[in-house]
Amino acid sequence: MQKILIEKAKQLICDGKVARVLGWKKGEFCYDITPFMFTDVKDLEENFVFDDFCGANLSKYLIPYARKEGKTLVFLKPCDSYSFTQLINEHRIIKDSVYAVAIPCYGKADVDKIKAKGIEGILGIKPTSDRNGYAVSTLYGEETVARDDVLLEKCMSCKSKKHPTYDELLFEEGEVVEDCTRFDEVARIEAMTPEERFEFFRNELSRCIRCNACRNVCPACTCEKCVFDNADSGVENKAAANDFEDKLFHIIRAYHVAGRCTDCGECTRVCPQHIPLHLLNRKFIKDMNELYGDYMAGSSAEEKTPLTSYKLDDAEPSIVYQRGGDKK
Repeated sequence: MQKILIEKAKQLICDGKVARVLGWKKGEFCYDITPFMFTDVKDLEENFVFDDFCGANLSKYLIPYARKEGKTLVFLKPCDSYSFTQLINEHRIIKDSVYAVAIPCYGKADVDKIKAKGIEGILGIKPTSDRNGYAVSTLYGEETVARDDVLLEKCMSCKSKKHPTYDELLFEEGEVVEDCTRFDEVARIEAMTPEERFEFFRNELSRCIRCNACRNVCPACTCEKCVFDNADSGVENKAAANDFEDKLFHIIRAYHVAGRCTDCGECTRVCPQHIPLHLLNRKFIKDMNELYGDYMAGSSAEEKTPLTSYKLDDAEPSIVYQRGGDKK
């Protein structure tokens, strides 16, 4: 697929249809793939890469280029496309400034899970011939890992193989995943007692080092000045003074993206402390589905979010719901 994407990008640049290409670039290691803006054909040929470590969502990286001269070509995986659509809805991306090419995704690998199996000195990682695993070459020999054991968390509970918005589709379009299991862990946490839930999140969030990686990568966090960068807010970005501030940062962020989070999983993917931050956002999504009906941010260019629209049958603050949406 990589060769096809490079040829498509070269064609669009040479035809003058796009001025630049947003894709993924080789890093220092085989698994160290990073988003990158290409502006010439030679750079594309030498450094563009698309493989099982291109998990990064490219949609947010389009924002600075939304008002530059010339179109930007972007390759969008299904989960990226939901974020892309939501950013268009919020007028953070001007659709006419982008040429979006939809590409399929069958799940991306998590190198941390590979390393967690005790594999060190990694030199190269390639899919096995049957595509059910990865052959890992190391300084100490060859190792093989099962593909399903090392997928990114967001890929283990993929919500959709479908692209809600694009200009051109490469290969066949997928479908929304009907048997998605992404709310299973949320339901397990909901079944805990209030004390158990508090302890669960207290323990997870206590590892936060306030690096802001989750905020910086999140496609829903696009404020020009974040409250945590405002010296007058009282919560300016700094090391947490106590465990309350650990939780305050993430709770405020979860409320900020409620109704706009596309559940792309980038917050958890980039967290150096391996905190399952996506669970807070999924809890909000699950609650909104129960209160207002099924809704996925970014699934439509026209649909309004439940929290920014009003219907006569909307849930009132005084109405308490049981799990499953039944009033009580």
